[in-house]
Amino acid sequence: MRIDKLLANIGYGSRKDVKKLLKSGAVKVNETVVKDAKEHVNPDSDIVTVHGETVEYREFIYLMMNKPPGVLSATEDNHQETVIDILEPEDAVFEPFPVGRLDKDTEGLLLLTNDGQLAHQLLSPKKHVPKTYFAVIDGEVTDDDIRAFRNGVTLDDGYETKPGELKILKSGIRSDIELTITEGKFHQVKRMFEAVGKRVVYLQRIRMGSLVLDEELVLGQYRELTDEEISQLKSGYNGE
Repeated sequence: MRIDKLLANIGYGSRKDVKKLLKSGAVKVNETVVKDAKEHVNPDSDIVTVHGETVEYREFIYLMMNKPPGVLSATEDNHQETVIDILEPEDAVFEPFPVGRLDKDTEGLLLLTNDGQLAHQLLSPKKHVPKTYFAVIDGEVTDDDIRAFRNGVTLDDGYETKPGELKILKSGIRSDIELTITEGKFHQVKRMFEAVGKRVVYLQRIRMGSLVLDEELVLGQYRELTDEEISQLKSGYNGE
């Protein structure tokens, strides 16, 4: 890897900024001053220092966010705030992106990473990665709805959903439920309840695969995943 790319990737500024840093003689590789931006280094074996401080390079970043309502699950938008806008500069420099989408008004668990391979695994329809939502429903959710969701329902465009696991937490004029699905169709949870004549008034994602929303994260907060959480996500899903 080129030294300028390594330093830019870990937050030492743009390529132009890094070139100035290199020309100043502040960067050493294995105790030798390096001024050529094209110099190649091995992040796993070479010791890189800037102003005498050893830098630790890492290629990927994994963040768990409790997405607030009103924020887009996108990397950029000319008019509205995105989840990337929430990130601190030292995290944004890794150029993470949201894995999947949550509707603008939906809250809860959102994974952001620059690990494209992991994102592909989690989003692949072949992997059947489960996603669990907590929702408040306008209307009484019944055992008939549980059976309907278990069999799959027909959405407004004629699409037949795969089976969903519906749990009733509180039933009444307004019902609290949990729903686990293995798909990610546009507005799917809302449209599934519309298919049985009910309306979602609040929606929060609480789980994606093995990753569970950290209850200590308030809306808009995020943290890095633990090594254990990363390992569990990378272990893969076989749809069993």
